[in-house]
Amino acid sequence: MSAQDFQPEQKRYLEGFASGLQAGRSGARTPVSTAPAPSGPDAAHLAAMARFEAEGKKLVDPEKWKRDEHPFDGYARLCDQASRNEYPKPADNFRWRFFGLFYLAPNQPFYMARLRMPNSILSARQLAGIADIAETWGAGHAHVTTRANIQIRGIEARNTTNVVEAVQDLGLTSRGSGADNIRNVTGDATAGIAPHELLDTRLDTRRWHFHVLNDRSLTGLPRKFNVSFDGGGPIPTLEETNDIGFTAVQVTEGAAVAPGVWYRLGLGGITGHKDLARPTGVVVAPQDSARVADAIVRVFIDHGDRTNRTKARMKYLIDAWGLEKFLAAVEEKLGHKLDRVAQQHFLPRPPQDRLAHIGFHAQKQAGLYYAGIALPVGRLEPAQMRLLADAANELGDGHIRLTVWQNLLVSGIAEANRAAFADRIAAAGLSLTVSPLRAGLVACTGSSGCKLANARTKEMAIAIAEHCDPRITLDTPINIHLTGCPNSCAQHYIGDIGLVGARVAVGEDDTVDGYNVVIGGGYGDDARIGREFAREVKAEDTPAFIERLLAAYLAHRADATETFRQFAQRHDDESLHRMAGV
Repeated sequence: MSAQDFQPEQKRYLEGFASGLQAGRSGARTPVSTAPAPSGPDAAHLAAMARFEAEGKKLVDPEKWKRDEHPFDGYARLCDQASRNEYPKPADNFRWRFFGLFYLAPNQPFYMARLRMPNSILSARQLAGIADIAETWGAGHAHVTTRANIQIRGIEARNTTNVVEAVQDLGLTSRGSGADNIRNVTGDATAGIAPHELLDTRLDTRRWHFHVLNDRSLTGLPRKFNVSFDGGGPIPTLEETNDIGFTAVQVTEGAAVAPGVWYRLGLGGITGHKDLARPTGVVVAPQDSARVADAIVRVFIDHGDRTNRTKARMKYLIDAWGLEKFLAAVEEKLGHKLDRVAQQHFLPRPPQDRLAHIGFHAQKQAGLYYAGIALPVGRLEPAQMRLLADAANELGDGHIRLTVWQNLLVSGIAEANRAAFADRIAAAGLSLTVSPLRAGLVACTGSSGCKLANARTKEMAIAIAEHCDPRITLDTPINIHLTGCPNSCAQHYIGDIGLVGARVAVGEDDTVDGYNVVIGGGYGDDARIGREFAREVKAEDTPAFIERLLAAYLAHRADATETFRQFAQRHDDESLHRMAGV
């Protein structure tokens, strides 16, 4: 919002803070302001900003930009820029991310659009529509992301509003999918179809999705915010990497709550900062999940750091306060105590399968299957999207489910249609079967499309697969995560092997692409942050480096049941370096 858009009481409130600061500098006694607090949906944010300034602290630029003009109030200016094919200056580059639009200069002279959809489920019509948008107004391809989302790349400034509005025409939205907002809500990829799931997360993700979209006061947070719901299905949701992780659990008799399925609450996950969501001991009834998430977010709005972007995620507020103080503030927002359950009252989670996102798998519905289709590090061409949409409509139930493993599922395929479906996938140039290595490759955009990245990632992921597959025969899944920078969009710290982009010095005044290597990470029941194993491996040496590391694992593991994570934990770095010859 602009200065002239403030209501009279908001102006008086902020002027009161300013006069108090001036009086403090002059040594005069500060008068007590009787002006009412700001009102309206931005009130809590404005009050938090003013409080930091009253304490003599300086707001970071994005906070000032949000205060000067709330991004959602700037759509007419975005339309004007589009009409002149004008690209944004820094303030508007930040603001337009509230509409899911990211200007990618200097790496690419285009925008990228990121969408959102509850539980990451699309209809066949919507996928075909995204193909049309990518072909008409983008660079002719899209990517499935590590948050089970879709990004459309190569958008000129003149086409930004065309994309935003065409996405809405499909019954989807890009609103709030970037910047300081609650991002795309992820849920269990097999929600409602997995034979042994505890809970169908579709209702709860939908409830939270629309709760956020229809409450402007939940936008413009101190920093980005991720929420995920796991229902106990076979495909990991990685909820422990989120600011809020809701994990379905079966509570037994004798606990402080009724037996049955609840969500276990985890808080503060951000793996790029080497932290997984910490267990709270709190359980939440599924129907109350949106209300509890709302209270958590509002505590963050009131108290999150708006003066230091690197320490602004919710994790740092919990670190500063301690978990119990944070939970007490949430309870104050809710107006009642949270329910607590001791660990011994949780039954074990149904098992996860690291290959459950690839190939045909039986659903809980008799005679039906879902098919996991491998995508080359998440990339989809428009023709492929249309073929997938037609196959889902004609041979499945018409739904496409995106996963955090950068691939997609088509559900509701009858036994009699499996062969025909496989033929359709092959005709699209895709596959239902890949090597254990390719099944676990995850890569962010990297330096080809992100200014923060230090190295290419998608290209290196493919290079690793092409080098290792003919040379290494794996009989167990291996997850290799490649991320371009320490922000860790590809979660390199939870991979069996993680690669994070680095600039490697060559000579006195030049650098080349390279990677720091992390090993031994995990997720789900094996969740842990990996450890750094090697630094500044040149890109040209990286595929052979990974080959030697995998060969050492196969040659020296205790037996065929020992996972790479267990192998890495059993040996120190010196031993592993010697075994691998690196």
